Amino acid sequence: MTTELDAEAQPGYRRRIAIEPAAGTVRAELEDDYHRMVVDLWHEDGIISCIESDMKRGPWTTCDAARAQLEKTFQGKPLGDPSFRNDKTLNCTHLYDLATFCVDHAGTGEAVLYDIFVSDPQDGVVFARLYRNNQCRLDWQLRDGKFLVPGEVAGKGLTEIGKWIAGLTPQLEASARILRWAAMIAGGRAISMPAGMVGSEIGLIGTCHTFQPGTADIARRKPGADMDFSAGSDGPMADRAEMFTRD
Repeated sequence: MTTELDAEAQPGYRRRIAIEPAAGTVRAELEDDYHRMVVDLWHEDGIISCIESDMKRGPWTTCDAARAQLEKTFQGKPLGDPSFRNDKTLNCTHLYDLATFCVDHAGTGEAVLYDIFVSDPQDGVVFARLYRNNQCRLDWQLRDGKFLVPGEVAGKGLTEIGKWIAGLTPQLEASARILRWAAMIAGGRAISMPAGMVGSEIGLIGTCHTFQPGTADIARRKPGADMDFSAGSDGPMADRAEMFTRD
């Protein structure tokens, strides 16, 4: 039986995120089993003057076209404009999240680093852990999709903890949203998605750019797009590993 201490030595989903603000600009980058992408946002007088993205690795042939939608959603809008918060499913959800990280960190001076791990189920138990700036901030356990830890949400599923998350401190709230989303994505490790698979076969219509009606019919799973960072690699964003070194 996997224990809390050795959980991260087990096979599982891994994601890393770096958010790096500077004067007038913010860069946000992520890598996980299925994605490597980066968003650069420039802002002036509270307006998003320019946004650019790079899809270094994406799982579907249609993913790269989402870069244009990201520009349409964000560019020219005030940083505080709530309207783009309604457009997540029209975008690549991962590029969108990176863009909102850029918005939320615009004008701040501190880089923020997230290191996320979600174990594969062991006897029905999943460990989910998030480090923020190399310090463990969240440590969750679920059995058969229901929380064991933390006790405040015991018995609930990942989609049932929104009210609890909203009541956390702002920093923990952001971390909890990131970990919850990662724990949902981690379920993809148990789904067979061979190269050449048609997007509409999965049945997630309407959930993101690739799974919009019509687009899902022409989307094909890319060969070699998926990576398993459990298999003896240095982990996501290995080329920037010094940012994730823990004391």
